[in-house]
Amino acid sequence: MSTWSVRRRPGRTLGILLLVIVGFLVVRSYIPWNLHEPERGKFDFSGNLDLEAFVLMAEEVGLWVILRPGPYICSEIDLGGLPSWLLQDPGMKLRTTYKGFTEAVDLYFDHLMSRVVPLQYKHGGPVIAVQVENEYGSYYKDPAYMPYIKKALENRGIVELLLTSDNRDGLSKGVLDGVLATINLQSQQDLQALTTFLLSVQGVRPKMVMEYWTGWFDSWGGPHNILDSSEVLKTVSAILDAGSSFNLYMFHGGTNFGFINGAMHFSEYKSDVTSYDYDAVLTEAGDYTAKYVKLRDFFSSLSGVPLPIPPDLLPKTAYEPLRPSFYLSLWDALQYMEVPVYAEKPVNMENLPVNNGNGQSFGYILYETSITSSGVLRGLVRDRGQVFVNTVSIGFLDYEKKEIGIPLIQGYTILRILVENRGRVNYGDNIDDQRKGIIGNIYLNDSPLKKFKIYSLDMKEKFFQRFSSGTWSPIPDAPAFPAFFLGPLSVAFSPSDTFMKLEGWEKGVVFVNGRNLGRYWNIGPQETLYLPGAWLEQGLNKVLVFEEKMAGPVIQFTETPHLGRNQYFN
Repeated sequence: MSTWSVRRRPGRTLGILLLVIVGFLVVRSYIPWNLHEPERGKFDFSGNLDLEAFVLMAEEVGLWVILRPGPYICSEIDLGGLPSWLLQDPGMKLRTTYKGFTEAVDLYFDHLMSRVVPLQYKHGGPVIAVQVENEYGSYYKDPAYMPYIKKALENRGIVELLLTSDNRDGLSKGVLDGVLATINLQSQQDLQALTTFLLSVQGVRPKMVMEYWTGWFDSWGGPHNILDSSEVLKTVSAILDAGSSFNLYMFHGGTNFGFINGAMHFSEYKSDVTSYDYDAVLTEAGDYTAKYVKLRDFFSSLSGVPLPIPPDLLPKTAYEPLRPSFYLSLWDALQYMEVPVYAEKPVNMENLPVNNGNGQSFGYILYETSITSSGVLRGLVRDRGQVFVNTVSIGFLDYEKKEIGIPLIQGYTILRILVENRGRVNYGDNIDDQRKGIIGNIYLNDSPLKKFKIYSLDMKEKFFQRFSSGTWSPIPDAPAFPAFFLGPLSVAFSPSDTFMKLEGWEKGVVFVNGRNLGRYWNIGPQETLYLPGAWLEQGLNKVLVFEEKMAGPVIQFTETPHLGRNQYFN
């Protein structure tokens, strides 16, 4: 059985169709808890989060479905798909049988499984298997946890084949009685070692590579990761020769739209880029690659039956460059914000009394307090805090730099710290330690600062609705940063996909017609942001950029991405 992985996104119909045409049988998809329950007890399965529509679309084109409902899914998204409001509990132990966690899982599964159960094969649907959690053997902090998740699924009506999924580090601890163990890998060496282990623990039961990694994700400041197409073909052939079913992770990766990207933190903190291109079989925009062509030819030769002709891909357009017309500094924007939180000490993002008591999940948070002296500022800031004296930027605090000198300024002085949540860790032992903002006290000359004014800058749609047309001003010769920039993108005909290039800009976030396209940062490796044509309208489109430090003169649009990848020849 050959399957592929997809992360749901605009234009998903084409991706599913291409799966059939390359010769696969099954689509496998995660279910992100943090997106489906953004506030405790408030569920969202609408629009691009419509799980049932996605599963039924797969059935319509002749595919079976394997679901991975978690509750933890990894997937290189924020906190591995767990909702950040779980971290409001100071004693929270994620991925264990800690009462605060299991109570939340039970309520979520009550709602989720009522949607999944009718989609199972036994009930006439396309779902043929369900995965129990994800790579728990690599975490394994509670031996009772996986049996609890298995029972939670079964008690709510899941009757199809149950699976586990583990990599080389976790397979020995990830095996669960009554559940088919599967493996995750990239190399042929791992294939031999892991299949031997599976044979020893579960005999001649069916073998499956749940994740054959066709590429890898990228981190800001690092290289663009590439896996040669010839190597992919050799490993796929070896997997088949070993008598194993397999899943291509990823067949199509897509995009970490908005602020949903995850991060890794072992020796150092590294957040994932907006693009989840992954050097996958299809590009971020769904275009063919050398991997796609070689795999299609290979599967066609095995079946002896010609595959259908692939469809034409979605057109791309290089729109005319956009020159922003209007400007609003962050300091001027504060008057339009919701009433700030007043607190004696800093409050982390998750524990802010906002969003109906659920705290803030994503975005930025601004701390203000008054100071009367110069000195050394010291504290834990997660993940990146730009420090201002009044409105003048004096540097950053982050994981590496934990203190900064505050210069002497005459008169009344406001200390401001703008903190960005760059993405919570999605894999590793430290997921319990993912609260964002200022963590604990922050000290000036070893004395804790007090009396903070705290602004929640989540940058959701409601956030920007406060900016009326009279809010904006023409861009001055020397803008004050951070700032918002606004301009029109003109689309003359039917909208097409495009790639946005912010050359000359430094670091920030882009919004198009109210949708959060994602982060950009000039340290790379990502140089363009994918903009789906489905998010554009014929006529004028509103492009809004939040830039932290330096704005370029224009925003360019290209027909091809810039990821250090040639999609046709690797």
